[in-house]
Amino acid sequence: MSDQRRVVIIGGGFGGLTAAKRLRRTAVQITLVDQRNHHLFQPLLYQVATAALNPADIATPIRSVLSSQRNVEVLLDRATGIDRVAKKVILAGGELTYDYLVIGTGATHSYFGHPEWAENAPGLKSIEDALEIRRRVLLAYEAAEREATSDQAPWLTFVVVGGGPTGVELAGALAEISRHTLSRDFRHIDPADAKVILLEGEDRVLPVYPPSLSQKAKRQLQGLGVEVRTGRRVTAIDREGVSIGDERIEARTVLWAAGVQASPLARALDVPLDSAGRVLVREDLTVPGDDAVFVIGDLAAVTQDDGTFVPGVAPSAIQEGAHTADNIRRLIRGQPTKPFRYWNKGSLATIGRAAGVADLGRLRLSGAVAWLAWLMIHIFFLIGFRNRVLVLIQWAWSYLTYQRGARLITGAPELQLPDRGDH
Repeated sequence: MSDQRRVVIIGGGFGGLTAAKRLRRTAVQITLVDQRNHHLFQPLLYQVATAALNPADIATPIRSVLSSQRNVEVLLDRATGIDRVAKKVILAGGELTYDYLVIGTGATHSYFGHPEWAENAPGLKSIEDALEIRRRVLLAYEAAEREATSDQAPWLTFVVVGGGPTGVELAGALAEISRHTLSRDFRHIDPADAKVILLEGEDRVLPVYPPSLSQKAKRQLQGLGVEVRTGRRVTAIDREGVSIGDERIEARTVLWAAGVQASPLARALDVPLDSAGRVLVREDLTVPGDDAVFVIGDLAAVTQDDGTFVPGVAPSAIQEGAHTADNIRRLIRGQPTKPFRYWNKGSLATIGRAAGVADLGRLRLSGAVAWLAWLMIHIFFLIGFRNRVLVLIQWAWSYLTYQRGARLITGAPELQLPDRGDH
């Protein structure tokens, strides 16, 4: 193995896993590094956050995914720096040398210059985020049950900031919980009184979708009872609620779905970045001036022929991971690399029970058909047969009964509930 080329892959997301598996029959030694031991299917995180699924339903241990591939080793560690001159990856627990480096560490939350908002408006990028959101949502109903009648409203007001796919899906799921799942669970409150407010700074929700689908999404959200406000930008967030200019919304639960920025590891490369911190890669997905370093997934700003960027979704990460593996094989054979071309397979978003929108190029769907397409495509992308079966069974049960079986409040014991008032 010592004379083989060493390929280091940082990140066990869709791009990194695809690159590793694509190199299965290539004479290389691969080390895949991730700071978590599991591959996570992020598009379904909101289902964990809203108690429809358990974390294990949408996550699989990376070691089990690659256990049969003999030329891969998996390392649980965190990359802190990159020395491109010495061809070394600096880890929290040591160093790795490489001949070819693939970086796919994804993205994190962006609060547009207000990091202090994070404490009171959690985003949704990890299982830990999803469990914290689930905890806050369920605690809000518990607090409202204990609170005096006149003080229940802030606990039963849920604000979602950001009208992209994640925000739309979160808002729709929160509305369903209040009107169906929790409808008979409490004695002193009516969960259906909960108010779900979706705030979007642009003039329509799902702004990257065609206007016709944005309008249909808005109508479906409103049909679920969500209050949709567009063209409104948040100016402050604290423990008591949200400010929009001079307007104040009293809400104890605020969720952030408004922006993302690239993983901080991008800055360690010392190459040009875009405004979101993504690496401005060349056509073959390498960084400027270095044929041995590839950047893929949400960390890469990949320009398409029309001048727009490739979207940060699972299908694009998969395509980039496969293309990078092919280019590494070309380099090993002494051949030139080929430019990456993205095949857009469409965009889908679910809004609630049997409701959604799908932009599949010339084919645009909404309602139950779009929801079904979303369901089948997302299950197809889940890693592992077990996960697909569990998710399908869980969804069928939730659809038929309106029940969400993962309604567990976890986390710190300090519930910060109000003193019980007289009912």
